[in-house]
Amino acid sequence: MRVTIIGAAGLLGKYLLREWTGDEVLGVDLPEVDIRDAQLVDRLVAQTRPDWIVLTAAYTDVDGCESHSGLAFATNCAGAINVAQAASRNGSRLMFISTDYVFDGTKSVPYEVDDRPNPRSVYGRSKAKAEAGVLQVLPNCCIVRTSWLFGISGKCFPDTILKLAETRPELQVVNDQRGCPTYARDLARAIVRLCRTNAKGIVHVTNLGDCTWFELAAEITRLAAVKATIRPTTSDQFVRPAERPKYSVLSSASLESRGISMPTWQDAIRDYVTERRRLATI
Repeated sequence: MRVTIIGAAGLLGKYLLREWTGDEVLGVDLPEVDIRDAQLVDRLVAQTRPDWIVLTAAYTDVDGCESHSGLAFATNCAGAINVAQAASRNGSRLMFISTDYVFDGTKSVPYEVDDRPNPRSVYGRSKAKAEAGVLQVLPNCCIVRTSWLFGISGKCFPDTILKLAETRPELQVVNDQRGCPTYARDLARAIVRLCRTNAKGIVHVTNLGDCTWFELAAEITRLAAVKATIRPTTSDQFVRPAERPKYSVLSSASLESRGISMPTWQDAIRDYVTERRRLATI
């Protein structure tokens, strides 16, 4: 199987290149290909003729999207549709990585794949519009929604918390936003399995269980044996340009129905801390 990963220099892309063995895998990113350029994308896909394209490239600065909406939609929506059209012309399957931020956060039970998107931020709207556009071009594509992604070699919440804890005796973290942390390594492994089983439709892929940002920070610092005190606070004390959903827990039913299970988020954080320590000693 030939696979092209677009966005290979990103957090998830790096784990995909590391975890994907036994197939012919090509990773590309800027400046090789800019998904906003339809001709460049079409040329890449025509030359490589992959069986699967995994699109991880995106403008993921959620707050930055609020002030750069043109860039957000050009990259996250129009860019994704460019890739879908190139895949369609060349007979390739497409897996598009989306987000829990397509939902408004008003539910109190996990979101299912058929719940209606109602994003509250520019980032969420750009991804929701992309989902619709990609499905229109490629009805048999696979859309993977994930959330609260973390891992080594990329900006993420656990890394930020551990770095701040090195210099501050106390950290305040919001305790009124609930979601599912997702280790990029576990997500990458699930993506490989989904591609190998020719998955189609929308699938929610996160680590099992849910927590608040405060609960996540507390677990990170506990496992890392950091002395900083983590205290809960509310979102209105940390106003951000982009509105975050209060509750964006994604149901695991769509993944489990395909025979794939994920580790708990607590196990994932433990593995992340172990990986971080190991790399620090190399």
